[in-house]
Amino acid sequence: MAKFLFVYHGGSKPSSPEEGEKVMAAWMSWINGHGATFVDGGNPVGMSKTVTSSGVADNGGANPASGYSIVSADTIDAAADVAKGCPIHDYGGSVEVAEIMEM
Repeated sequence: MAKFLFVYHGGSKPSSPEEGEKVMAAWMSWINGHGATFVDGGNPVGMSKTVTSSGVADNGGANPASGYSIVSADTIDAAADVAKGCPIHDYGGSVEVAEIMEM
């Protein structure tokens, strides 16, 4: 099976500890509901820097990452099907799916 990187974009931060618990429960239910599919459940990430040949910008780019996971699936389409159920969609975010190429 191939491995795929899920890069989460957008979403919103919980406005209260109670909402945070609800959001975390939704994420854990989604991840745990896919069993061994999730190789690494991942984590949220902080603001990033965009590094180019002309310098470094503190803006996180046009569509900054908000987190990541690594999943195992037969095809990118199968991985995308897993991503369709991601709780980030309920908070205005998206999931970018890319195959991790073995070197």
